[in-house]
Amino acid sequence: MPCRFRSARALIAALFMALVTLTPAVRAEDLAPKYQAMADRGLEWLAKQQHRDGHWETNGQFHSAMTAMAGIVMLMEGSTIREGKYRDNIRRAVDYLMANSNRNGLIGQPNGPNQGLGYLYGHGFSILFLSQLIGEEDDLERRAKLEDLLNRAVDFSCKAQTSRGGWGYVSAADGNDFDEGSVSITQVQALRAARNAGIVVPKQTIDKTHEYLRKCTTPRGGLIYSLQSGGGGERPTITVAGIASMFSSGEYTSPLAKQWLKFVQPLIPINSVGSDQFGHSEYTHMYYSQVAYTLGEDGYAKMFPDSRPEERLTWSKYRREFFEFLANKQERDGSWHGTAIGPVYTTCCYLTVLQLDKGTLPIYQR
Repeated sequence: MPCRFRSARALIAALFMALVTLTPAVRAEDLAPKYQAMADRGLEWLAKQQHRDGHWETNGQFHSAMTAMAGIVMLMEGSTIREGKYRDNIRRAVDYLMANSNRNGLIGQPNGPNQGLGYLYGHGFSILFLSQLIGEEDDLERRAKLEDLLNRAVDFSCKAQTSRGGWGYVSAADGNDFDEGSVSITQVQALRAARNAGIVVPKQTIDKTHEYLRKCTTPRGGLIYSLQSGGGGERPTITVAGIASMFSSGEYTSPLAKQWLKFVQPLIPINSVGSDQFGHSEYTHMYYSQVAYTLGEDGYAKMFPDSRPEERLTWSKYRREFFEFLANKQERDGSWHGTAIGPVYTTCCYLTVLQLDKGTLPIYQR
């Protein structure tokens, strides 16, 4: 067979270039078990924090929100309500949320110990969690109850929407029509998950939300805190969550998402040697990781064809930097600590980040 290389030197040079080209992929493969071990330790710690009645909490608060968030990351591990290492934890979490759903559709305890920030966070995360597993429930009677619960929960969310199209910490009726960006994003992603699970979500609810987010966008491209209160300056954390919600809805080329991404990208650090976390960093990266994962390796270039390669946000770049940050910050017991909200919350946020590559949940898939 004739050789396509004219000299031994050319052959050696070609082999060297091939080796260099392959090196990043080999290194990524070598690091994968390390990250899996991090996630495993985090999940094992989290499972031990579940209370006997099936709920999780953080600092004695946010029972429904923490239960749903913990259930979500256990589903991301690959366990289901029927099988897997964490099936019993997931089943007990579902039992708790079903037992604490109300006739009006609210999931959670309206008078529970989490009213400093209201009940709609927990309600939204609970819809997201239950929407991801209803298809796995093989008990027909129980599945019918879950479907009824989700239908009523979606109805409650729609009725809780403010006149401007957002949501506040509590329903519009309970909160004097107050709206707030981060709760609104929670509801948007929850409603999208419910719709994917076959639950009817009125189109006008989504349309009102898009108009709300458009009005919350400043000329610089960031989202403000609240439309009702005037909102002040842009909030990078809320802006990141807004991008993730748009991507969850399949709107990858939305002009709003492009504005938000351009505004927020220079403001979110992903350096693995960062000395400390910033305010709401867990929440921010729970959503920013979803953005980076959805973009993959070429999504940013498609959104911004004229961008330079070095300025593009890619999943491999994000993963390489931020996963190392998580490795440096993980506690010996497997948990992560951050803001005063507590380690259950922080651990759930970072387990979401670490497990996106598994692609187990429809709402987080590309």
